Amino acid sequence: MDSATSNFSTVLVPALLRAEDLNVIVVDWSRGANAIRYREANENTVRSGAAVARFVNWLNQQSGSSLTQYHIIGHGLGGHQAGVVGRNLQGRVPYITSLDPALIGWATNINKFRRTDGQYTEVIHTNYGMYGYIADLGHMDFYPNGGISMPGCDSNACDHARAFFYMAESVTSGGFTGRQCINYYAAVLMMCSGPRTSRMGGLIPKTGETGVFLLETNAAPPFSLG
Repeated sequence: MDSATSNFSTVLVPALLRAEDLNVIVVDWSRGANAIRYREANENTVRSGAAVARFVNWLNQQSGSSLTQYHIIGHGLGGHQAGVVGRNLQGRVPYITSLDPALIGWATNINKFRRTDGQYTEVIHTNYGMYGYIADLGHMDFYPNGGISMPGCDSNACDHARAFFYMAESVTSGGFTGRQCINYYAAVLMMCSGPRTSRMGGLIPKTGETGVFLLETNAAPPFSLG
C-alpha cells in the first residue's frame, strides 16, 4: 500500500547504492496497491508484476542489458509480485528476494511466490501469521527470531518492516548467520540445530543452496549478531 518513497525504498535503496556500483529501479504501483478491497490489491499484484516483466524485457532490448544482471526484491504484496515478475521472465532472473511476503489472500493463491520464480530465490519471514506468510516458499527461507516477533518491535507493522531493515544491513555489512532447521515448523519453534549455517540476504545469490534457517538479531542497529 506504499509508494516509491515508502520506508522500503528509503531504507533499502541507499544501502544497495552504498554496497555496489549498480542501478536501482523502483516500481511505484501505489494506485493498484491502494485498492479499497484487499482482493483487488492482490489481483493488481499479479497485473503489476506482469507489467514490470514487460518493462524489463523492453529495457534489455533498448540498453543491451540481460536478465543475468538483475536482482528483484519485494516486500509484503511486493514479495509475491517479485515472484510474478520472475515467473513472467521464465525463471531466468538469477536472484529474487521476497521480504515477509503477504499472508492475507495468498495461502491458496496460485500466483504466490514460488522457488522456481528465479534461479535462486530467498525469503525472509519476520511477521508470519499476521502480515506475513508462514510456510517456506523459496530455495532458502530465513526465520529471524522465529519469524514473528522481532526484538525492539511493539507492533506487527514494525515486525513486518524489519525484513527490509535486515536486508539493507545484510548488503552493507554481511552478518546474519542462520542455523539449519529440519523444516519451517522447527524454525518458528526456534528449535534448530542442523549441521549447516548460511548467511541471510546479501548481494550474491547462493545458487544451488536450499533449506530453512533460524537466526537471532539485536533489538536495534546493528541488528546482526554476526
